[in-house]
Amino acid sequence: QKIIEESPAPNLPPQLRDRICATAVEIAQKANYRNAGTVEFLLAPDGEFYFLEMNTRLQVEHPVTEMVTGLDLVELQIRVAQGETLPLTQGQVQRSGHAIEMRLYAEDPENDFLPATGPLLAYRMPAGESVRVENGYAGGMTVSSAFDPMLAKLIVHGRDRGQAIQRGL
Repeated sequence: QKIIEESPAPNLPPQLRDRICATAVEIAQKANYRNAGTVEFLLAPDGEFYFLEMNTRLQVEHPVTEMVTGLDLVELQIRVAQGETLPLTQGQVQRSGHAIEMRLYAEDPENDFLPATGPLLAYRMPAGESVRVENGYAGGMTVSSAFDPMLAKLIVHGRDRGQAIQRGL
């Protein structure tokens, strides 16, 4: 399970990012797809990229896209489901800044990262400008084995990667 998601990818040259994005749009157009979706690629060490899959649902990491585009992807998908058309084209989507999503898990690294259960004795999330928390727990609650060990997602946005990291502290 991924723990950190970033947008834009810090190690991806802008020209390669542009080629990947153009390929994703081309795939959606050829499939006559008219909704929000995710196209995933694998990047080889030599810089070539390969189509992996297309998802017609939101991914758990969709908040990083929302933060850098200012778009509410959930709202857009609901509007399309109600028969409306998307209010903008891919070419109209503007990106700004850097976003990072951090998933917080109750896992035991000394026990092969198996889920850890018990009371949350101390639990405090950052807050402030451009900080989004998707959370199901609070201090004093008990983490049980009945659910996924992910406690929360912390999503931060900044003008650059450094500012985004600072907002997540």
